Amino acid sequence: MTTRVTLISPARSEASESFRFDDGSELSAAGVREARAARAAAGALLEGAARVAVAPSARCVRTAGELGLRDAAAFADARLAGCGMGRWRGRTLTEVSEAEPEGVARWLADPSTAPHGGETLVRLCARTAEWLTEAASVYGRVVAVAEPDVVRAAVVHALGAPETGLWRVDVAPLTAVRLSGRAGRWNLRAGLALDGAGERT
Repeated sequence: MTTRVTLISPARSEASESFRFDDGSELSAAGVREARAARAAAGALLEGAARVAVAPSARCVRTAGELGLRDAAAFADARLAGCGMGRWRGRTLTEVSEAEPEGVARWLADPSTAPHGGETLVRLCARTAEWLTEAASVYGRVVAVAEPDVVRAAVVHALGAPETGLWRVDVAPLTAVRLSGRAGRWNLRAGLALDGAGERT
């Protein structure tokens, strides 16, 4: 039984445009326009899915809605939420690095630490792997609008890479990563733009 999991990153938000750790802010005006422009391509994916899930953040729920998912909040799954950043939430990495340089160095080097008082990268990767394992039990297509952190964690899991590999994965707004496989073995197709090209099957 083959499962195809498509993870869609949210459109640009007020936080992402200013390079801040997500603070629950809504999509920016540009993000709304871009999500609406991608609706035709993403809508076909959503309509044909055996299962749909959405991260509970404002930006992911709004993205899913603009892409054509009705009552998007009803599909929320907390396992698709971004990494809990504790007291760093809403701040830029530059600001945090200036205020807590040793904490940032530990966070970047050791995925089992959480100097910000939030969630460790190890935990983020574990809950992402848990969600993927559950998704693998679904025959057909699974589509999720997930936070970029979760998309990175899914890529790391699919490749069998260490948690520190998250820092090597860039996730642009409104792009899709596709995982296809069975019995825990995944093939990866990354960086698909939601412009109608290549995202219909």
